[in-house]
Amino acid sequence: MESFYALALIAGILVAFVLLVLIATYHNSFKAEIPPDVDQPSKLRLYHCIYTLMEILAKNLENLGIFEEHILRRLIIDGLPTRRDSQLFTKDLHFDEVPVRIYLPRLPSASKRRGVIFFHGGCGMFGSIRSHERICSYIARKSDSVVVSVGYHLSPEHKYPAQTLDCLTATVHFLKTAENYGVDPDRIIVCGDSAGGTFATSVCQELVNRSDIPKICAQVLICPFLQALNFNLPSHQKNAFIAFLSREHTVHFILKYLRKDCSTKEAILAGSHVPESMDLKYRKWINPDLIPEILKLGYKPSLPTSFLPQVHEKTKELFETRLSPLLAEDAVVCCLPDTCIITCEHDVLRDDGLLYKKRLEDNNVKVTWYHMEEGFHCALGFFGYGIFSFPSSSKIVNHTVNFIKGY
Repeated sequence: MESFYALALIAGILVAFVLLVLIATYHNSFKAEIPPDVDQPSKLRLYHCIYTLMEILAKNLENLGIFEEHILRRLIIDGLPTRRDSQLFTKDLHFDEVPVRIYLPRLPSASKRRGVIFFHGGCGMFGSIRSHERICSYIARKSDSVVVSVGYHLSPEHKYPAQTLDCLTATVHFLKTAENYGVDPDRIIVCGDSAGGTFATSVCQELVNRSDIPKICAQVLICPFLQALNFNLPSHQKNAFIAFLSREHTVHFILKYLRKDCSTKEAILAGSHVPESMDLKYRKWINPDLIPEILKLGYKPSLPTSFLPQVHEKTKELFETRLSPLLAEDAVVCCLPDTCIITCEHDVLRDDGLLYKKRLEDNNVKVTWYHMEEGFHCALGFFGYGIFSFPSSSKIVNHTVNFIKGY
């Protein structure tokens, strides 16, 4: 027994030593801006440090050839397993080869229920049905809806745009078979957070001209990523070094998602991937002048940069509407369903949501907007963890539920 304790002590000392070495070597990586008005700043700083340590560990394990970086990230983001909600039936199925989990309220309903299709976030590389189980079961229970959580295939194993196509496939299948699950096909809402918000936006746009299936009745976009042209908007500047998703991390993850060379990151951050003709064309939609003045405090216009054709050629996917749905033409945007957009003040992607809100309103689409003054990107991922969660986590989910209940 004494030898066991001795071995455990030695192992603990070795682990502590490795962690200290990593912290000393990568101490700059732990620095992040934690605004005093963000949700529970001390807790956020602690979580950021833990996440950064795991991130550094993942990179070193990849360099050693043990396993790829994204594998450990997935384990972290998937979180702890949760108990199944006793008020819901859950079924794991496949919609045309796309994995889904369906949450059905146990209590019988006098009429057909509404349906919600949920696309989880995670940059198209992380996240899963499991990581968002607490969120989806809560939405199903509180809104008395049938929720379909889509487990689309992840990059890099499945190349872009497999993720969007999986979400589209699952949505079309559900629209066609909704009545089999006690759902009114005319009361189906799509919902997604972060990259899931990108997929939700893209799915709605791609279904605009489909006349062979019921129409989506509403969409909920939570902190969505919607454009890859301009990474120098006011929210990018303000939250450039924020915890969890910095400006640099955003572009890094996009390039990883697309399986592109990350050496182009600095050029993309500077805007050198955008030809002048394209910049002029889309300036009417992607422009810091369109952001309300109250949200532009401290903003400084970026300096002009030289266009680099070689970078543009390597990253053409950035301009496709499946990745940058904010670039869709007005003929598509004007046909979109009622929309709920939820943004967070301390989020690099805040202005993507604000710009899309304006585009929708300019095209006479009804928009409900909730802005989390104390919120940050990834706040939703902490929902359902009790004292380990954040107030803004619950606010985001409750705003989502309240919007859904109106349809």
